[in-house]
Amino acid sequence: MTSATPRSSLAIEPFEVAATPPSRVPEVTVDFWLIKLMAVTMGETAADYLAVNLGLGLTATSLIMGAIFALALALQFRQRRYVPSVYWATVVLVSIVGTLVTDNLVDNFGVTLPTTTIVFSIALAATFAVWAAVEKTLSIHTIYSFRREAFYWLAILFTFSLGTSVGDLVAETFSLGYLTTGVLFGAIIAAIAFAYYVFRVNAILAFWLAYILTRPLGASFGDLLSQPREYGGLGFGTVVTSLIFLGSIVAIVAYATLRQANREETAVAWAE
Repeated sequence: MTSATPRSSLAIEPFEVAATPPSRVPEVTVDFWLIKLMAVTMGETAADYLAVNLGLGLTATSLIMGAIFALALALQFRQRRYVPSVYWATVVLVSIVGTLVTDNLVDNFGVTLPTTTIVFSIALAATFAVWAAVEKTLSIHTIYSFRREAFYWLAILFTFSLGTSVGDLVAETFSLGYLTTGVLFGAIIAAIAFAYYVFRVNAILAFWLAYILTRPLGASFGDLLSQPREYGGLGFGTVVTSLIFLGSIVAIVAYATLRQANREETAVAWAE
């Protein structure tokens, strides 16, 4: 009788875990924020490299990267669980596309940065409002259906475009420079984290605010590293800067993939 009790409880546990669909997005951990920060930095430098250094121009770069992003997003939607390589490749591409959306509005259509900041703020707020009305939650811990994931990626696209607008507005229009802008947004993110851990600010609000602001934080340091010294940068260039952050992303994603594989092997061992 004593041996039957733990055996029956082990038999129930896998059934209960399987009853809840697995999330299609990662848990919010230190790894998550590190990769996200590097992804947005690379998004900034890669967009500049393709449009300027390769001479493709803003329009051609936008069309090419938009098509690649659409393919990556389609592959992401085919997954029924979080796959680190697919997910983070999509994040890198959406960071590039989000940057290009803002750049097109400003450079090709003459829309001012204050206007793009307001427009993307409204678009993001509207996305959250519809998401909350339809799904009754904005939690990223329950992204296990196509519809919730569609809201999730639409919100992320707007966060990147909004973050680009805010970052450029502060660095260029307000003339604070790349380093000062990066430090400023880093301090704001630290204040949000402090408010969350100490004052228990709403977790969903804190997450999305930090998610938006990591875009101008990463972009500012990306520009600081890549831009020529006469423009306030360190002169490493877009190629070197992009490769540094791409290599870091690949290394951390590989680690996350191995860690997830070990967790799944452990879960299967317990189920058996």
